Amino acid sequence: QVQLVESGGGSVQAGGSLTLSCVAARSIFGTHCTAWFRQEPDKAREGVAAIDRDGSTKYSGSVQGRFTVSRDSSKNTLYLQMNGLKPEDTAMYYCAAWDCSWTNTEHWERVALRPAAYLSWGQGTQVTVSS
Repeated sequence: QVQLVESGGGSVQAGGSLTLSCVAARSIFGTHCTAWFRQEPDKAREGVAAIDRDGSTKYSGSVQGRFTVSRDSSKNTLYLQMNGLKPEDTAMYYCAAWDCSWTNTEHWERVALRPAAYLSWGQGTQVTVSS
C-alpha cells in the first residue's frame, strides 16, 4: 500500500474554484492508477475523477467539464482542479491508488470510479461550497 496525504480543501462560495493535492509517499504513477472520491455523511463514497498509468482520465457525469484530474510525477502529486463549484459538491474528498500494472485499459474503464478497486486511501480533505 501507499501513504497518501490530501490537502487544499476549504470553504468557497458557489461558482468558485479549489485545487486539491494528494502527495504520495513514493513514486507510484508508473504502476498505480489513482483517483479522487468524495463522501457526504451517511452516503456512499462516490468516484469523481480517475487517471490511469498512461494518463487517460475518467469523470463522473456530475463533475464532467468542471473538474480536472492531473498529476506531476516529479512531485509524486495528484491534483483535482475544481471549477464552477456547486453546493452539492460539498463533501469530504479522498484520493486513492491501486497497483494496476497488471490490468488493461478495458478493465480500468470498468473499475476506475469504484471505491472497491482501490487499496490505498488518504485521510480526506473537506470541501464546503456555500450558496
